[in-house]
Amino acid sequence: MNHNVQAMSHPAVVCRQVTKDFGAGENQVRVLRGVDLDVPFGGMMLLVGPSGCGKTTLLSVVAGLLNATGGEVNVLGADARRMSGSEAVQFRRRNIGFVFQQYNLLPALTAAENAAVPLLAAGVPKKTAVAAASDLLAQLGLAERLHALPSTLSGGQQQRVALARALVHEPRLVVCDEPTSALDHETGNAVMELLTNVAVRPGRAVVVVTHDSRVFQFADRIVHMDDGRIVETSGAASRSAQPIFAGVN
Repeated sequence: MNHNVQAMSHPAVVCRQVTKDFGAGENQVRVLRGVDLDVPFGGMMLLVGPSGCGKTTLLSVVAGLLNATGGEVNVLGADARRMSGSEAVQFRRRNIGFVFQQYNLLPALTAAENAAVPLLAAGVPKKTAVAAASDLLAQLGLAERLHALPSTLSGGQQQRVALARALVHEPRLVVCDEPTSALDHETGNAVMELLTNVAVRPGRAVVVVTHDSRVFQFADRIVHMDDGRIVETSGAASRSAQPIFAGVN
């Protein structure tokens, strides 16, 4: 189905009365307490709130890394709670891109090889996968660093490799867990600019968990959480992101 048509027909993610418990018996803790959430296509949503309020747990449920205890979770038209373990792995591999606070780059692989990992995992020939990753890294201003190992890259450069890895397989849902918290203000803003320019498009949804109020300006919607619940949803100031690839170190 055409992504633009799909974007208008239904949200990318629909959660209804979602709960998530950890532990059992007297040690059971309810982290999500009846969450209702719609994530539209074509924009960037921020999940914000105090530490321990359930942001990362909700992101993990949406991304299929955790199973909800109760409620309904529909992701890209699929019932996430009905998937088997192997089906969930294949679904994530095809449809979801991940950007984490810790870059999780493989130290023995070059920047281009790291960015190509999702394609390699999907069985794409190495030459084709690395070429696609290299093209994307060039768009992100790393054309001169394709063969560099992670240990020789700055924090901002490593985050751009991680961003390329998240996007190289053209996922329809991109989830980011604290992507700027380890970066200085200028580099963090630059990474968010890149995420906005490269990731946000009509057929894709982007969800970012963050404590960093400095990046609120990049959001189309801000969802505030507290104590396992959504307490407020608000818009954000209009933004005019401009490509600044060459300025990120």
